[in-house]
Amino acid sequence: MHPMLRKAIEASRLAGEAIRHYANQVQKLDVENKAHNDFVTKVDREAENIVVRLLQRAYPDHAFFGEETGKQGPDSDYEWVIDPLDGTTNFLYGIPQFSVSVALKYKGRLSVGVVYDPLRDETFAAARGEGATLNGRRIRVSERSSMHNALLGTGIPFRPNQNLDLYLQTLKVLIPDTAGIRRPGSAALDLAYVASGRFDGFWELGLNEWDIAAGVLLVQEAGGLISDLHGNNTHMNTGNVLAANPKVFKEMLKRLHPVMQKY
Repeated sequence: MHPMLRKAIEASRLAGEAIRHYANQVQKLDVENKAHNDFVTKVDREAENIVVRLLQRAYPDHAFFGEETGKQGPDSDYEWVIDPLDGTTNFLYGIPQFSVSVALKYKGRLSVGVVYDPLRDETFAAARGEGATLNGRRIRVSERSSMHNALLGTGIPFRPNQNLDLYLQTLKVLIPDTAGIRRPGSAALDLAYVASGRFDGFWELGLNEWDIAAGVLLVQEAGGLISDLHGNNTHMNTGNVLAANPKVFKEMLKRLHPVMQKY
């Protein structure tokens, strides 16, 4: 195993232990609003500190970009991108769908990615060129050959600055003939589910880099395709994401094309 992937798994699992510790004490937590409908607790901060401290000890010359602490560390070709608790709202409401996401970029290119589900004890992991795994077993995207009976994951815009009208148009064209749409609430896990074949495809608008970095590599290393909703390679910057197995990906893009021409 890639040594930095091994360290990322260790950090993710330690953060997950802290999250599990607080899972039954949510009512005692102080909750802050970073922005409208954007919550943060001491659990988010503690989990991020666990990840950063462990990785800084191992790699003191690396840079870090965390959801809660922002940019820190020296200028470096190596940058860790961390979402310590993806799905904070689910966590606060007792919905068991959240994760720890840790990714490493080398010279701007994703090289390592881990998404850890602490409640199910599932570790999705990937290193560039080495494939993707779930708890050490190789995973691949689904083999579904069309949108017929495809199961798709998504995220629904809920903040004032998000384009709900655009999203509803994408929903309208992607629903027909599928097995349904799911909105679980953790984009990192949604992408991990595409990588492992649980979802045939996924799309969402306006995500952050820390939400998707690890999941992007998981999808790619599991044989899937990922882009923005135009089919371009801007998803890491725009946060507009489309991911699927190759055949479903092609059909999703085809359906989205007339909608996205207007935007």
